[in-house]
Amino acid sequence: MICSACVEPATRVDEEAASHGFERRTVLGTSFFHRVYLNNKKGRSGSLHIYIEGDGLPWLRSNLTSSDPTPRVPLILLLMAQDPEPAIYLGRPCYFGFAQTQPCNSWWWTDGRYAPEVVDSMAAALAHLMSIHKNTSVVLIGHSGGGALAMLLATRPIRVAAVVTLAGNLDTEAWTRLHHYSDLTGSLNPALMAKLDQRITQLHFQGGKDENIPPTLVTRFASRQPYAYFKVYPELDHRCCWEEKWPEILQMLSRLMSVE
Repeated sequence: MICSACVEPATRVDEEAASHGFERRTVLGTSFFHRVYLNNKKGRSGSLHIYIEGDGLPWLRSNLTSSDPTPRVPLILLLMAQDPEPAIYLGRPCYFGFAQTQPCNSWWWTDGRYAPEVVDSMAAALAHLMSIHKNTSVVLIGHSGGGALAMLLATRPIRVAAVVTLAGNLDTEAWTRLHHYSDLTGSLNPALMAKLDQRITQLHFQGGKDENIPPTLVTRFASRQPYAYFKVYPELDHRCCWEEKWPEILQMLSRLMSVE
């Protein structure tokens, strides 16, 4: 019998992606490699849905960094499996088997997890994917720390139609203060970015039972994004049960995009 807990996290994600029929690729961003998975669906919206995972496992203990931050349960991949539109799961730098490759080290998934270089590399990888798939625009979808990166990517010269965040870490300074974590030195904070163009649809969802990123943390972010739509699901927490709400959120997104 094979011990499932002994399987490398990247291998488990590969197996999960394969079970949904996703195509696996590797894309070079700037100086980082990115693992990507494609659902290869046709869709009708003309927009490519880009799914970005949370922070995974950056730390093993308060004083010990992880050797591989890849998420043990790829929630955002499970959400992508429900999406009828063309979609790509865009891996973060140093995740999914690349943690031991150059130029990776633990700084990139701890203090520097939202660094400009991280955002730039993901933007470069995304631009390459868009050039191949000939999509006119993208919808950026992120959970937790992936929500922070989705917002930061929306400021790059990419044709962004919408940003959707679930339990998004939208004010990293408030988050570190709440949990008495060290500052994310070198990282960008979505709460301090300028407001996005009102033509970019913004949908932000938080869980009322989320103790990791409670809804009250998005106050400063909300004040800088006057065109954004916010909704709290009282029964949800940080991880549960976004899969159940995802069809409803996708329908809401589709209605808004069709109006525009």
